[in-house]
Amino acid sequence: MAGDEQRRQLKSARRVVVKLGTRVLSSDGGGVSHERLAGLAAEAEALRERGVELVVVTSGAIGAGAAALGLPRRPTDIPTEQAAASVGQGLLMHAYASAFGARGITVGQVLLTQSDLRDRQRYINARNALEALLARGVVPVVNENDAVAVDELQFGSRFGDNDTLSALVASLVGADVLVILTDQEGLLSSDPKVAADAQRISLVTDIDAVESLAGGAGHEHAKGGMETKIKAARVVTSCGIPLVITEGRRAESPVISVLSGEDVGTLFAPSEGRLSARRRWMAFALEARGRLVVDAGAARALRDGKKSLLPSGVLSAEGVFQGGDMVTVVTESGEEIGRGITSYSSDEVARIAGAKTSEIETILGYKYRDEVIHRDDLAVSD
Repeated sequence: MAGDEQRRQLKSARRVVVKLGTRVLSSDGGGVSHERLAGLAAEAEALRERGVELVVVTSGAIGAGAAALGLPRRPTDIPTEQAAASVGQGLLMHAYASAFGARGITVGQVLLTQSDLRDRQRYINARNALEALLARGVVPVVNENDAVAVDELQFGSRFGDNDTLSALVASLVGADVLVILTDQEGLLSSDPKVAADAQRISLVTDIDAVESLAGGAGHEHAKGGMETKIKAARVVTSCGIPLVITEGRRAESPVISVLSGEDVGTLFAPSEGRLSARRRWMAFALEARGRLVVDAGAARALRDGKKSLLPSGVLSAEGVFQGGDMVTVVTESGEEIGRGITSYSSDEVARIAGAKTSEIETILGYKYRDEVIHRDDLAVSD
């Protein structure tokens, strides 16, 4: 059966990130389903006996708060959404603490915003905090800090969905596998609402081939749908981390089933090799501020030779950025080669594009370094 070997490898996982979607975690009334949390706590106990560390990324704070405040659906204005998150976060963590505490497991709350992961020092601080919790046998429960984060379309401080957050957390802690629990059995071959013969896809090795199968969000308290899960798959598989999307609302012990190598859900196979922690941060946690267009020779040197990007290989700079900002590196046809931290601003790059390294100081009157992007500051796409 396709994917047998990949699923067998999941048995050796020693650190797993599990994301619970709103549709899994919510009760029929919109609050927190204590029954499902009790089931997850039982799995956490079984995983601990097997020597597996667990990190939980949870949704449900806004839904729980909305239910407590008597709101009929997910708030549409930001202040009310933040108020619901503030109320719901306490209810949610109390439910986690009660369920896991009954199994003798301590949980620790970790609230993050996009800004926490964009800044390198705060990124490292978040990673250190998670590692400290895991080292003490605590299960970190991670959620977006919806009570203080503002709309991503205004300031870019939100993840927008917890599928993306779970992918970044899996990368942050160097997980062996990410499991996303949802209300579907996995990625389906077609929409089951319109096609009675829709089948679960067991293994995905080419994300581009299945992207068209993604649908939108389908729950009044939910942000994400299969589209955001495929986006998460792109992130984690590029980091060398497998992702399994599986049913968590009705299934018994879904995480244990995944880590036992059973053919459940949809397994997204990882890319070969793992990016370093720094390159994972550069590739996925930072927002690109502009683009550098490079010639064919520079493209080959970056991809095949693992070289730095010199000004001689740069054709143009697009966008407005400063030295130290993240930029994407693309070919003349627009194909992305990778992402990296530039040593020079967009204005400076425009002036030295095509020049030799020895000419930088003459052109600018100063020189920060020989490279526009040093190879240590570059994450090259597969």
